Amino acid sequence: MVVEKSGIRAIKHTMAVVLLCLLCAPALAESRVVTDVLDREVTLDLPAERVFLGFYYPDYMAIGGVDAFDQVVGFSKDVWSVWNPVSWERFSSAVPRLNELPDVGEVEAGTFSVEKLLSLDPDVAVLADWQYKALGPDVDRIEDAGIPIVVVDYNAQTLERHLESTRLLGIVSGEEARAETIADEYRATVERITQRIADADRQPPRVYVEFGNKGPSEYSFTYGKNMWGAVIDVTGGDNIARPYVEWWGPMNPEQVLASRPEVIIIAGRETELDKNDEAMVMGIDIPREEAQRRLAGFAERSGWSSLPAIQNGRLYGVYQGASRSITDAAMIEYFAKVTYPDLFEDLAPRQTYLDFHERYLPVVPEGTFMVTAPNVGD
Repeated sequence: MVVEKSGIRAIKHTMAVVLLCLLCAPALAESRVVTDVLDREVTLDLPAERVFLGFYYPDYMAIGGVDAFDQVVGFSKDVWSVWNPVSWERFSSAVPRLNELPDVGEVEAGTFSVEKLLSLDPDVAVLADWQYKALGPDVDRIEDAGIPIVVVDYNAQTLERHLESTRLLGIVSGEEARAETIADEYRATVERITQRIADADRQPPRVYVEFGNKGPSEYSFTYGKNMWGAVIDVTGGDNIARPYVEWWGPMNPEQVLASRPEVIIIAGRETELDKNDEAMVMGIDIPREEAQRRLAGFAERSGWSSLPAIQNGRLYGVYQGASRSITDAAMIEYFAKVTYPDLFEDLAPRQTYLDFHERYLPVVPEGTFMVTAPNVGD
């Protein structure tokens, strides 16, 4: 059979067009079953092109990179912009895409709109463990609409859930290798600290931590099993609140005195700066002198002068915004350092915090993230 040259050219042209179309066509979605932190098997079509995020925004950005927010179609804005407005201001300036995201409301405030979420037609909804549980029957409405839900949890402050959550966010964002690197770094930090404490075989010092948002005049939240309470466990302290507070809540002041903590840590954030002149403040743009002034006020509480922590000058401040996050390896270092000063002289937790932001986030914060009370116990 003889084929004219013009026919051969036509065939070659057609084949080239077909090949080009195949190369330019979007990759077919891969169906994959993942297991979230609640041991729920969830089927996802990956890569996810439309993602709803309920919480843990800097974590998602650190793990997926800034470009991962190009696939985010909506979020609960208040848990960033209202809970941590200074952080929101910095990140939304650095990543303008954040200002364009539709807001579906906030679960805890009762403003969360399932209808708004459904209208965004996400491929997957990523929720914090506490959001998933608080939504109750609304979870069924979301899943019945064909939207799979992946539950993650940094609030538990356990190594296992931190690693699981990081890997899950890596899968959703399409950055599994980057997620594994971050998870490995976090695990190495925790294991190095726990191993050193185990090798030392010391009597665990009694530790009390409080969210100082109400100031010295009123006892605010302390923590039992999760958040700062879990950090005390990881860093080898004896959490005096554990027998009395399951998750979080105020502890009886008389019981605090009776427990005689040897280390006291008061957490603060930026939002109390202009609300309460005595409340603990820590975080972005907070001057160290202001944080120290407010921290020293807690030493003046009734009966506290008799506590070992105050007598020995072991009253410290930490940034509330640096908890329940993959960035909190620095806080674990700090808790270890103040609980066992002689074991962890080599740690530089503030630098650890800044270095993580430098490597993985578009904003490197300046401010006060950990501090010691001046002239306490002198």
